[in-house]
Amino acid sequence: MEMYTPEVMISEEEIAHRIEALGEAITREYGQEDLVVICVLKGAFMFCSDLIKKIKRPVNLEFISLSSYGDGTQSSGDVRLDMDITSNIEGKNVLVVEDIVDTGLTIQTLMGMLALRKPKSVKLASLLFKPAKLKHQVKIDYLGFEIEDKFVIGYGLDYAGRYRELPYIGVLNAGN
Repeated sequence: MEMYTPEVMISEEEIAHRIEALGEAITREYGQEDLVVICVLKGAFMFCSDLIKKIKRPVNLEFISLSSYGDGTQSSGDVRLDMDITSNIEGKNVLVVEDIVDTGLTIQTLMGMLALRKPKSVKLASLLFKPAKLKHQVKIDYLGFEIEDKFVIGYGLDYAGRYRELPYIGVLNAGN
């Protein structure tokens, strides 16, 4: 197994600071209203875990898994539902927590699926946004960072199942 230390794009400290601000904004917006947080697995698990700790109100946590990448660095163009949420979201405020919006296909597909379940509202928190790849319009209500068109890993994001454990966002193959 090769050992590889990617170039840091966004540090652990920068991530923590931005998540604190996002948590405060979400807390203000929802006040005392119920909130269902849907974590998009696998990539958003670290972001979601840290984010819900900064939302100063109770939340109901759900998980969903969709895939469009497989083990490559490019989207396949097909979105597959691998695991669905278990609770009814009808009439509830929903916050989808995603790791990255690049083409927008996966999140647009997910938002359409959730809208059919008649929630009170559906908003999106995404750690990263890569506008250079955007093909499907998506509204990101809470954004961590806008990044340039590089394949990133770490802080939950992977390449072929590896590098999720890195505490920062790094660039795959930068300078290697």
